Amino acid sequence: MNKPIESTQAIERLYITMRYLFYKDAVKPTGVVGNTLREQLLKLEPEIYGSIADSKKVELNGLKYVLDRLPAGIEECSFIHLTSNEGFDKTNFQAIVPKKRRRNCYRIDAQQMNIEVLLGRSEIYDILTHLTFLFMEADKIRDNAYAGKNIPKREWLSLEECINTKSALSKSTLDVILVHLASIIGRTYDETLDAYLKFQEPQDANRFLKIIYFLGKVSYDDKCENKQREISFSNLLRERIGQHIYGNLWANNIKNKIAKHDLQIKKTHIISSNMHSVLNSFFAFDALGIRYSKENEMKVYEDISNDSELRKKIFKYALNNGMIYLEDNSGSNIDVQLFDLSKINLENTSFKNEKKSNDLILVFDYAFGEQAFEVLDELLKPFENGKLTLDIDSISIMGKAGILQGKKGDIMIPTSHIYEGTADNYPFNNDLSVEDFEDSDIDIYQGSMITVLGTSLQNKEILSYFMNTTWKAIGLEMEGAHYQKAIQIASKIRNHISSNVKVRYAYYASDNPLKTGSTLASGGLGLTGVKPTYTITEKIIEKIIEF
Repeated sequence: MNKPIESTQAIERLYITMRYLFYKDAVKPTGVVGNTLREQLLKLEPEIYGSIADSKKVELNGLKYVLDRLPAGIEECSFIHLTSNEGFDKTNFQAIVPKKRRRNCYRIDAQQMNIEVLLGRSEIYDILTHLTFLFMEADKIRDNAYAGKNIPKREWLSLEECINTKSALSKSTLDVILVHLASIIGRTYDETLDAYLKFQEPQDANRFLKIIYFLGKVSYDDKCENKQREISFSNLLRERIGQHIYGNLWANNIKNKIAKHDLQIKKTHIISSNMHSVLNSFFAFDALGIRYSKENEMKVYEDISNDSELRKKIFKYALNNGMIYLEDNSGSNIDVQLFDLSKINLENTSFKNEKKSNDLILVFDYAFGEQAFEVLDELLKPFENGKLTLDIDSISIMGKAGILQGKKGDIMIPTSHIYEGTADNYPFNNDLSVEDFEDSDIDIYQGSMITVLGTSLQNKEILSYFMNTTWKAIGLEMEGAHYQKAIQIASKIRNHISSNVKVRYAYYASDNPLKTGSTLASGGLGLTGVKPTYTITEKIIEKIIEF
């Protein structure tokens, strides 16, 4: 069987297995279902998980990527319990928020970690995939740390003694531990030292040592001490998934705020993007007392990206000059900004030559996977018992995505979304085109985009297939098909919005999963993302107000 077909089948089986797993009370990572997930992940060999298939070598970049998206301390826990919002915030448990995911987690005791799932099925797929990878790497550590008949190797005993020692490590002692650790994880000393430094936290210089130790220990306890690892789901979570409970609360909060300020009669333009680029495009220069010019704008935006005090100053100014801010309290984790264009002075912006607009711009933060359908579907529905419908004139989706043909920082203009693993494909007329960006010096790509189940479920073979065949895909992301599904249902079936609503999609490249060293696991964009972010933002705003 050729590799792209095998990879596609592996993704489909992962998808089916994870959905099946969700309707079970619990699953053992080394049980029948858990082993099925492992087998399919090994067949797939996702780029983001690097050396997952090497039985002796621990994948360090993938480990960093995964642990940034899971709660601190999860490596110490045998029991992972996925829940809905079930009142843990009213307990004495301290919420743990992962570095790269907006979700609350709670350490219940030494053995159990609870993770709140509020963003829908995509979040469950994300967590299950990361946990499967984590358990697989933990088992590698265990196998490398113990000889036959489960006898701990000298290197492992040295690491264990270090973990149990409360005093600080001297440089010479640390060198010894890192040499032993390199043997346990199947890496060179240089690679081990580099990982040790990358994993360091201000209050925990030896975090990497503890992560490796506890991953191996929990795996050993599972195999040899009958303290079995387990992933379980709460009854309430299973009841709530797919019910749009949080999306409905979120959308109603927005509509009530719009009605409270008598903005419902205005033409409304929806933008799904970050929470800074529209805000800064309108207010940054006035708030900071800087005269706008094309020559200095990107330098100013880069300075803002690096300075939290500047961001606070601009935000405060915006609240007093036409912006309404809604911090989410629905559980959706999606904040919202409303911009009444009739109150915004465009004189000191890149839009100073545009005529004054009376419209409303509604910006909401990034959704996550299938959550995109939930929130947009609810937002486009009428409110006040169906009596009042927002006058939606345009919907713009701006985000970051993986690129297949270019490099980090390039721009992608989709003409359709292909929902991976299904027969759902969404062609549409994009009001943005390559010609709109002709005056920029950024490389622009136009074509179909793949909406994937998860960024961590892709390999070179399947992505090359989508790029090189007649699909001619230019990139991959997680929300496009879900947004377009909501738009088409609202405009063509339920008549919640006009069938003439303008749709705009544009993405900037955060990574190239086909290039070694350019995947998401290799690090973020940094300032490389500033220019494409604001280039796309300004073009969307120009389209809105150029009438």
